[in-house]
Amino acid sequence: MPTLSPTRTRITASRRAGRRTIRCLEGISLWLAVALFFVLQSAAARASEAPGTGELRLMTPSGQIETALNLNTDYRVRVSGLLADTRLKQSFRNTSDDWREGTYVFPLPEQATVYAMQLHIGERVIVGEIQTREAARKTYEKARREGKQAAQVEQQRPNLFTTRVANIPPGETVTVELRYQQAVAYRDGEFELRLPTTLTPRYMPGEPTEADAEDLDWRRGWAVPTRQVPDAGAISPYTVNPGDVPAGSHHARVTLTLNAGLPIDQVLSPTHALDTVRRGEQVEVSPQGGRVLMDRDLVVRWQPTRGEAPTAAVFREQYEGEDYVLALMVPGLGGGPSLSRELVFVVDTSGSMAGESIRQARSALLAGLDTLKSGDRFNIIQFNSQTSALFGDARPVTPSNLRAARQYTANLAANGGTEMAPALDRALRIGGADVPDERPKVRQVLFMTDGAVGNESALFGQIRDQLGASRLFTVGIGTAPNMHFMREAARFGRGTYTSIGNAGEVASQLDRLLQRMAAPVLGHIKADWPGQAQALPERPGDLFQGEPLVLVARDAEAEGELTLSGELPDGTPWERSLPLASAAPGQGLHRYWARQKIDQLMDARIHGAREDEVREQVTPLALQHGLVTRYTSFVAVDQTPARTQADRLAAEDVPTLLPAGSTPGMLRYPQTATASNLLILIGLAGLLPAFGVLLARRRVGS
Repeated sequence: MPTLSPTRTRITASRRAGRRTIRCLEGISLWLAVALFFVLQSAAARASEAPGTGELRLMTPSGQIETALNLNTDYRVRVSGLLADTRLKQSFRNTSDDWREGTYVFPLPEQATVYAMQLHIGERVIVGEIQTREAARKTYEKARREGKQAAQVEQQRPNLFTTRVANIPPGETVTVELRYQQAVAYRDGEFELRLPTTLTPRYMPGEPTEADAEDLDWRRGWAVPTRQVPDAGAISPYTVNPGDVPAGSHHARVTLTLNAGLPIDQVLSPTHALDTVRRGEQVEVSPQGGRVLMDRDLVVRWQPTRGEAPTAAVFREQYEGEDYVLALMVPGLGGGPSLSRELVFVVDTSGSMAGESIRQARSALLAGLDTLKSGDRFNIIQFNSQTSALFGDARPVTPSNLRAARQYTANLAANGGTEMAPALDRALRIGGADVPDERPKVRQVLFMTDGAVGNESALFGQIRDQLGASRLFTVGIGTAPNMHFMREAARFGRGTYTSIGNAGEVASQLDRLLQRMAAPVLGHIKADWPGQAQALPERPGDLFQGEPLVLVARDAEAEGELTLSGELPDGTPWERSLPLASAAPGQGLHRYWARQKIDQLMDARIHGAREDEVREQVTPLALQHGLVTRYTSFVAVDQTPARTQADRLAAEDVPTLLPAGSTPGMLRYPQTATASNLLILIGLAGLLPAFGVLLARRRVGS
């Protein structure tokens, strides 16, 4: 029997020790894997239970997000004159075996005034009560804990609301019915009504903050609160593909009855094919095919018969012993001398603009460049996470500069965040007090964006502070733009706004907007009412070509004349009178006046007023007229308990659909885990023994 040399004996002993070490490490790895299994299960369970931190969602075999609440909506809109009254029904069908609580964040028109709510449970109808926001929350939470069926509606933004429905029985359907009112837009001889059905995920600037535990239950969105958007979680519903929700969910029926008070020539829509039925001067309108997918705004436009376009109209209503008057006048401003101007294009190239939106923005920008004339100056600014510009400063219109601009436009791509404030600063600051005298006297900023931001109020304040001699015009891009931002940014910018529903109407919409921008502006407008009328707006903004002046007043006298006066750019005075005795009957005028008054009071926050001062003025006004505001909510409770305390109640956030034309990068799915950092550390810790085993095997094998 051969004997081993001392060296070989040491090597053999070393390898045996190495194998024992490997077996030991393998054992540790096995036990650690078992321990990790239980730790992960526990962490996931805690994540699914913690309020405001997301839920563990599973996918069904068909690839859909597991959701038990099937959503369908029904819009019945009746247009009378200049106001539209909508009955919106949101039906939530619980397809699970558990009791459910649903939370649904949804958009409404930017000037919607929610004034009534009902809760439908089978054959029972519970009428909602208007309460202060805090009281309504307490009422709802108490009913929820006691197993009573209840619903609450809150306003998050003027065009963004939340419906909560508690204790939906397994297999049952609960319907929340809302009534809201909005003004019909009238411009360039055409009426327009917009019904938003989904929203583009908004960018939340600022550093994350710690949210109050009390509020977490109301912040179930994909975004976390930040210093600039403390309610980010409340305005960031999950956004999914149509294929991710159950078949038949997220569809809407829409019926519009148009009674404009004058013959209607044609009814059009840039977003949907329509069916129309005429009954005298009244027109019934609905999308072709019945139900529509809730993945884009529905826009309906109608034009009066030629020669019947209104130039003035007055409506009157009595409410609780008070007279309300709504007056419309179209000044009919004619063309004026063409002035040289400095036009700054600002283009949103953030990630939310990817897909159809950035294509629309490029087309809009090219259309805008085509309107520039010799003597004009221009520049292009783009923004996402960063702000950059084509030129350091505005340059004259020359063939070479236009060539560079078109090339710059062709290369625009969407990516990154929506840091809008630096872009506004650059666009408005350039036209400040340092502008040399030789520059054009007219300076305009054309701001093209989807408005998908959560810090609107701060941006409005910035526009007000930095506007100077410039005027800001906004262009809403995409299939579901934030029209609240478009309208208010233009108002603070002393400009006007428009929107582009699809690529096919870029040229026509831009052409109309640019014609208005080039036409004379009626400024210094004053309205003199007979008697002691409380009229709004108190200071009408400037008026552009084709736009009407709409005023509403409380305590207006039935006789006498409303006299409007203003000044054209060359100093020429302008004046018109409108007799009030010929007013036609109107409906909902008191709500329209209250909405305008509340908006005026809310603007005071941007001008530095304290929140508590504004709340004290807005709350009684909203309660008197029964309106949902930032400080008031509707709540409805069925007093009969339906769920026993032994039955489990599962919470569910109803997602919205990804706006049509958006890229998959804008999807916002429910979180699959919440303590991600902890789980990553645990995972890395689990990998360490494996690396140790690998290194040991290499050492033993060498």
